[in-house]
Amino acid sequence: MWLAAAVLGALTVATGLLSPSGAGDVLDRTGPVLLFLVAITVLAELADEAGVFDVAAAGAARLARGRTLALFGLVVLLASATTILLSLDTTAVLVTPVVLALARQLDLEPMPFALATVWLANTASLLLPVSNLTNLLALSRLGLSSTDYVSRLAVPAVVAIAVTVGLLLLWQRRALSGRYDGAPAAPVEDRVLFAGTAGACVLLAPALTVTTPAVAAGIAAAVAAAFFLWRKRSALRPGLVPWRLVLLVTGLFLVVGAAGPLGVDDLLRQGVGGPLRTAFVSAAGANVVNNLPAYLAVERVVPHDQLLPVLLGVNLGPLVTPWASLATLLWAERCRARGVRISWIRYAAGGFVLVPLLLLATTPLA
Repeated sequence: MWLAAAVLGALTVATGLLSPSGAGDVLDRTGPVLLFLVAITVLAELADEAGVFDVAAAGAARLARGRTLALFGLVVLLASATTILLSLDTTAVLVTPVVLALARQLDLEPMPFALATVWLANTASLLLPVSNLTNLLALSRLGLSSTDYVSRLAVPAVVAIAVTVGLLLLWQRRALSGRYDGAPAAPVEDRVLFAGTAGACVLLAPALTVTTPAVAAGIAAAVAAAFFLWRKRSALRPGLVPWRLVLLVTGLFLVVGAAGPLGVDDLLRQGVGGPLRTAFVSAAGANVVNNLPAYLAVERVVPHDQLLPVLLGVNLGPLVTPWASLATLLWAERCRARGVRISWIRYAAGGFVLVPLLLLATTPLA
């Protein structure tokens, strides 16, 4: 998939469907997204190597005192808070290994915890501008301050989280019943390396308040890499960089940029309408091509007062296809790395139920 997207993106420029200046404009606007993706993935890989996730998992297990449902509640709080404060991609990369390590160590079914992570990574991403990179893309055109943005989307954001958790509890109620025995041990091999890498993760939150997500993630990744350069140089390998995802997203951006004048813009103009219709069209676009290029495509054809429904669609809608958001792709890679197999048919079925509920519940509130 990544190779096909990269080839198609290159062909749009090589054949003149997208001019070099047009490609430059696309990459100028989306370049920070790609830099953030690379930096946050490197940080997560190094944190996993240092044992940060295993220690976090053990702490959560002790706090829940053997109650599976209480443990699930802690996962919900962690995923929601991380998404709101650090972005959905951070949740997918940093929280997913925590919950998967937790399930493995406690001999629990991993899917309820994994689903909570990826669903909340998307549906809890409305509240702050930094919660989702689509929010940052929209903020400049909306002309809102961060405070005004939060006041407009606070209620829809809370409702989205509540609907998501409610459906998860209903769907996974059997797996979440009962208790587990004890709490796993999480020995730390190198305490200096652990402390330095964990500190880099914590550093990300305040860094986001004073600089861009790409720079903040780059600083945190650089701090972690410096500790590994000192203590465990062998872990610093080229494979830390998610180059397949970078090629996939770059190709998608270029293809969507070229597709507008070829009839896609006219098709979207016919599809959008009132707020609810626009939200559903935006959600469908996110599941076809990915939420970031889908936002840019729909943004081109809607009036200013329809931007919030577009944002609802591309934030809450990417829950059907694996490529619908970067967070889902990152989550899937973390699951594969931990040996968790995903049934994309069941995943899509859950998304087909959840997305309409979310959009029907939140669009009238925005």
